[in-house]
Amino acid sequence: METEFLKNTSVISYAKRSYVKNSFSDISEITLTNKTNTTEWINTYGNQFGEIFKTVVINNNLDDFLLKLFTDKEHSNKVILLNDLVFISTRVLKTDDATLDSEQMLFIVSSGFLWSIQEKEGDYFNWIRERLEANKGIVRRKKTDYLLFLILESIVDNYQDTYHKNAELSSDQLNSSNIKPTPEFTSLVEKRKQELFNFKKATLGLRDTIIKLEKIELSNFEVKYFSELKEQANNLISNIDFELQELESKINLIFSIQGHRLNEVMKTLTILSVIFIPLTFLAGIYGMNFENIPELKFKYGYFILIGIMLLVTLVSVWYFKRKKWF
Repeated sequence: METEFLKNTSVISYAKRSYVKNSFSDISEITLTNKTNTTEWINTYGNQFGEIFKTVVINNNLDDFLLKLFTDKEHSNKVILLNDLVFISTRVLKTDDATLDSEQMLFIVSSGFLWSIQEKEGDYFNWIRERLEANKGIVRRKKTDYLLFLILESIVDNYQDTYHKNAELSSDQLNSSNIKPTPEFTSLVEKRKQELFNFKKATLGLRDTIIKLEKIELSNFEVKYFSELKEQANNLISNIDFELQELESKINLIFSIQGHRLNEVMKTLTILSVIFIPLTFLAGIYGMNFENIPELKFKYGYFILIGIMLLVTLVSVWYFKRKKWF
């Protein structure tokens, strides 16, 4: 287990004029402190190393409440201020998965180090590593607060990119001019709604985390960066809500079309029934086998009855047309 943990853990140490990327060969080499001139970004893939996490906490004399937090297998969205550090947990969508699966991310942040723990291997942070290595922008001149901002910004940007890409695909499939009251079309609408609900749930959770970070009071930890992130998350939520309303309108239109078609069918059946009811009545009367029906022996009785039936039909059709029933 220790070997697997070390294999899945790496560190980037950086300062304004230095950059070093390493891995660890022993747990004792993992140093989480605010007493160096460099900023440490330690990243671990896998959250199954609970006992090793506790060892790292003890070795570095971190707040012992982390020992309790690491015993929990599942965390809701949390931002907990501890002794000279912040514990953050959030669930993040894996947008490279067609099913939009999620993973849990944990962050232990202090002014001198940031330890990110990701449930699954792979992330969207390579551009941050490239900027650190190439010394692009201001990231090397900043501390862990700005690094955490970039990581969360990367998650929000990834949500936005994936949302817009899927929105373009769905707009082609669910174009208003192509609305059809079919099970296939309705299934596409419901599938898109489920995707949007997943996006909204994840974005709401991330926004709540950002709002909590805005209220953190930690030495050498600036919270001003997170206001911009909150606005980005709010904009994405607004776009999702707007599309959800559009999809709801399309579902209502489908039901309206189906109801209109059903009404047309029922109207046609009703008109036919009204026309044939008097004809059925006449046919029933003269279909009786009583000997004393006066018209039974009338020479032209059959033709007269047929004429009356035809007249009733024509009068009924004329009346319905006058009333604009069809």
